[in-house]
Amino acid sequence: MSFIDLHGRTSIVTGGAGGIGRAACEELAKAKSNVALLDVDIDRVDAAAAELAREFGVSARAYKADVRDVGQITQVVAQVRSDFGVIDHLVNAHGVHHLSPFADFPDNKWRFIIDVNLQGVFHMTKAVWPYLVERGRGRVVNIASVHGLVASALRSAYITSKHGVVGMTRAAAIEGAQLGITVNAICPGAVLTEMVRKQGPELARRSGGKLTPQEALEDAFLGVMPTRRFIEPIEIGQICTYICCDAARSITGAAIAIDGGWSAH
Repeated sequence: MSFIDLHGRTSIVTGGAGGIGRAACEELAKAKSNVALLDVDIDRVDAAAAELAREFGVSARAYKADVRDVGQITQVVAQVRSDFGVIDHLVNAHGVHHLSPFADFPDNKWRFIIDVNLQGVFHMTKAVWPYLVERGRGRVVNIASVHGLVASALRSAYITSKHGVVGMTRAAAIEGAQLGITVNAICPGAVLTEMVRKQGPELARRSGGKLTPQEALEDAFLGVMPTRRFIEPIEIGQICTYICCDAARSITGAAIAIDGGWSAH
């Protein structure tokens, strides 16, 4: 049970099939928000929506959407508005990653990461914005990263995209302030999601075989987090839900570090 009441509100969550997106959906549903789950993997997101509706008694629907396709997301957002009647919250939780030295970073991977992580947040927010204005109240929560605040090796495209999301968040927050719309970024450290786990083999390879994938992950991430533990997706989902409630109406333009002290170094 959640102490936050979002009954009667509707939240759109991108990347809703897994990881932080799925955790955000669950926490919003616990607070009784209806949820529209967007993802490119329609089978996974459809199963997730059915489970949310069954477990929490809210209306939850799945929509296939590629955040790089402006026409598609415009149509999907309009369909969500038609299906639910209102749109109150947008959580941009989608994201992709690739490890490579800067000098060797593949051009196609660079474009893909920027298109998904940065352009996708812009286009989703732009598509939802008129419906938040219509509502007279809105919340946009962008899942950025500690890499929107600090940098590290092998992640140039990801870091660039997440710094861009933090800057976009602050710019949109200023424009939304007189419209009842808050815009905030959450900047997690190492959250143990599928995207993070997938980095293990590549990091292990770069260690020259000295480390297992799990050891390589711990070496890369826990060494820079004073708390020395991976963050659970539910922790990020709970912060998302709080930002969406009325008690957080004066929090806007923030880049909230949930990083175990990483960015405090």
